[in-house]
Amino acid sequence: MDRIALILVIIGALNWLLVGLFRWDLVAALFNGESSFLSRTVYTLVGLAGLYCISFLFRERSKVS
Repeated sequence: MDRIALILVIIGALNWLLVGLFRWDLVAALFNGESSFLSRTVYTLVGLAGLYCISFLFRERSKVS
């Protein structure tokens, strides 16, 4: 679950990078506009993954010897 969430957050971050640099939304381009059902689904999954990744801040780290 952690890896899936992290992959989705990375996808979201790369999409925002493209929006910021080039004013181009990859998700909207792939799924026929930002208001299409598939685009909204991807945006929702990325947002939920971001919320899930907040838990990474509060987890105990295992020490590596």
